[in-house]
Amino acid sequence: MNRTSRLMPLLCMSLALTGAPLAHAQGKPIGDEELSDVWGQALFSLTNTSDGTYDFSRITLNADIKLNANLGGVRLGEYTSAIRNGTGADIDIAKLQFGRTDGTLAQRTVAVTDPYIEFVYRNVANSSTREVVGMRLGFGGIQGDIGLQMNAVSGSLLIDAGSSGTVDSRNDTLGGKRWDGSAATCANAAACQVALSQIGGVTAGNASGASRDFFISVLKSAVNFPTNAATGLPTDTAMAGFWLNWRDRLTALNTTGTVPANVGKK
Repeated sequence: MNRTSRLMPLLCMSLALTGAPLAHAQGKPIGDEELSDVWGQALFSLTNTSDGTYDFSRITLNADIKLNANLGGVRLGEYTSAIRNGTGADIDIAKLQFGRTDGTLAQRTVAVTDPYIEFVYRNVANSSTREVVGMRLGFGGIQGDIGLQMNAVSGSLLIDAGSSGTVDSRNDTLGGKRWDGSAATCANAAACQVALSQIGGVTAGNASGASRDFFISVLKSAVNFPTNAATGLPTDTAMAGFWLNWRDRLTALNTTGTVPANVGKK
């Protein structure tokens, strides 16, 4: 099968850094009592973990970000095979909007915490067979209203649509791989009554806190990422190609497929 992958940016974030005039001062030691009043946190942190098969290196930006952005035509993992839904992509999202302008002031932005990038390695100890298996991009937490118009998704996705049912790709006949949004093609209809195309967006997070398991991975082969420390629950196996994981505290904005307005200031 001839398959190519095209990685497009999912988020565009710019940080403005300002600096004060250069100053010179002689260092002076301080006592333990004064030192106890001083605290800080590194902007970036690096953590390394291993599960015996794979090694993981995560770089986290320890930051809280409020985001309002509109993206369109997000297609990740192009392919030409007729498997499942013909020529298409692992992930095909026509509209992706962070925040909305038709609601309250608080709904205008989406709060993102601790964005990270994590690399996956195999056979790290053996230089002759060591290789990079892939990577993932994710957030420690995400909270707010996100407009979505999804044509197809490969991933582990769980959305609570209230009395209309649920969207749960794990109940899909192919386990969520290249899930066509036009119909609720589920092995268990009672557990998956809503088509992907009926979801116009999601509210991430609830009264208990932010949604804590969002990531998009691109991998050569299937990988079981380490247990999510925030939720204490194991993460579903991420399949080869592009894969979206998002199951924690997600509620559908509607089941009419209507993406909320998010109009920038003029």
